[in-house]
Amino acid sequence: MTHKPFIDIRIVTYNIKSTVKGVRMIETILISARTIDQGATLEEKTSQAYFDAAAYCELNEGNLEALGVSVDQNVKVATAHGMVVLPAKIDARLPDDIVFIPMGPWANAIVDPDTCGCGMPGFKGVPATVEATTDPVLSMKELMATYME
Repeated sequence: MTHKPFIDIRIVTYNIKSTVKGVRMIETILISARTIDQGATLEEKTSQAYFDAAAYCELNEGNLEALGVSVDQNVKVATAHGMVVLPAKIDARLPDDIVFIPMGPWANAIVDPDTCGCGMPGFKGVPATVEATTDPVLSMKELMATYME
């Protein structure tokens, strides 16, 4: 008997391409996980401490350079499930084809909401695009309000 994999994860190396607006964009894979800071502020989700702990996107230095982005400049991360704007951070441990967003409302906004019956969405292996933007990062309350529209 042949078993089919439950989750099909394809690793895609990033490609730099120009959008219609002339903005550089990378195609990458999004991963998310809990962090110590995010977990420590979990009970204070509307606080600045939680925002600082959960509302950012980590890329390696090469990806930041490819995008023409500096640390703390905003990037737009888009998947088939949504889009968020977050400040960029550097994590030298990340390979070129991976970006990281801590678990939380900003990651939840762009991962597949289908939990496949387990109650947890898939936080790993989500195809995404990242590009520089001057759009603002939404606060927790502003992000939640978008679900009411």
